[in-house]
Amino acid sequence: MTQAFSRRVFLGTGLAALAAPALAGPPATSLRPVARPAHGAGRLAARGVPAAEALISSADLSGQVGYALVDPTTGTVLEEGNGAAALPAASVTKTVTALYALDTLGADHRFETRLLATGPVENGVLRGDLVLAGGGDPTLDTNALAGMAAGLKTAGLREVRGRFLLWGGAVPFRRAIDETQPEHAGYNPALSGLCLNYNRVHFEWKRQGGRYAISMDARSDRYRPDVTVARMRVAERAAPVYVYSDGGARDEWSVARAALGNGGARWLPVRKPELYAGEVLATFARAQGIALPRPAVMTGTPSGTVLARHRSAPLAEILRDMLRHSTNLTAEMAGLAASARRAGRAVPLGQSAAMMNAWAAASLGMSAAALRDHSGLSDRSRLTATDLARGLAGARRVALLRPLLRAFELRDAQGRVLRNHPVQVQAKTGTLYFVSTLAGYIRTPGGKDLAFAIFTASDSLRARIDPQADARPPGARSWNRRAKTLQQALIERWSAVYG
Repeated sequence: MTQAFSRRVFLGTGLAALAAPALAGPPATSLRPVARPAHGAGRLAARGVPAAEALISSADLSGQVGYALVDPTTGTVLEEGNGAAALPAASVTKTVTALYALDTLGADHRFETRLLATGPVENGVLRGDLVLAGGGDPTLDTNALAGMAAGLKTAGLREVRGRFLLWGGAVPFRRAIDETQPEHAGYNPALSGLCLNYNRVHFEWKRQGGRYAISMDARSDRYRPDVTVARMRVAERAAPVYVYSDGGARDEWSVARAALGNGGARWLPVRKPELYAGEVLATFARAQGIALPRPAVMTGTPSGTVLARHRSAPLAEILRDMLRHSTNLTAEMAGLAASARRAGRAVPLGQSAAMMNAWAAASLGMSAAALRDHSGLSDRSRLTATDLARGLAGARRVALLRPLLRAFELRDAQGRVLRNHPVQVQAKTGTLYFVSTLAGYIRTPGGKDLAFAIFTASDSLRARIDPQADARPPGARSWNRRAKTLQQALIERWSAVYG
């Protein structure tokens, strides 16, 4: 029965892709197995299950590989290789952030965005200021602002005699999550307590004769309001493709004509999030017959009567989407909200990451956690495989996190998804150039649950990367493919040995 199972699982999969040459090669990294399976190595080899060291050697990955496998029932480390090495965490950081936010805020926590009146509303006229006050909601979108504008009309507002103020102080402003990333990367927007559309603006272009028609808007599935807070011009150059400059009240962009082709679209990061949200709200207010003054950003803590509000979905739903789509802004905002709750005030990103490290050490036993943010975008963030696998293995944490993780699809040697594979994996991936990480849970065909973490990283190859370059570094795609093949091979090996 065992031999039939191993053939059924492994034939044509990632393990098969590595196993044949692996049995002959030396280990690529120093490994320290903590626990060995009861079966002897010879017995495993006879079943077609190579050693982890052999799989790593066959993967031919320059750099380091660290892995750990933990039994959640007993807390026993079943296998560990280079598990104490502090390696770039990439987006598996988000698993720690999710647990931190759930533990601090609770699964039912909702973020709230409010429209406040600082004076009375008499006969439809607000004799005071109108304040759009962000509550750190990472999911606030154009549809929500349209609903809030409708709420102003329902409240009887027709005119504002005071100012239109914007408040994002629930989160300290930061112009980008990680300043080393390309300026035009949509996954690296500004942080503020007032965010809209993940702080991204939609840029679209179409060739019309010898010219280009350009739009910048805050589109959703229902609306497409144009914005002026982000502006684009076509520049007569071949490279770089995008250039950003701070225009004071605007994000000023230029794009190389040579890169445009006949047409296309992409999301660009917003660096002035409060003004972006304010402009879109004003557009919808006008549609409701309410003219708002020019918006201005305020610094103090707002107060007043609530005229309209928007509440987010429960935190557990937000984190599920964050883990499944790896949304950096959501991770940062959730982590910052958790730290603000613990500190009793908003704290900067670096301090918030340090607070999460201390929490991970105290609550998860992750004494080596050295994260610089909540998303893993910074390549200076470090975790160890053994720390993370142990941290994920706690019974309560399995129950909290596993339902939020997406299914990790196992593939054959040609990269095709294997339907109805007997091994079930819920996990979070993480990818930077020459960094590939994976952590989560395995359920074997026999119903055995296992927690694991696999880190692969090459500092020497990363050192050659131009962080502002548009093109993928040479060799990055094939390196990443080999790393993912190794990850699957280790998962299949563990299922066969410990399942």
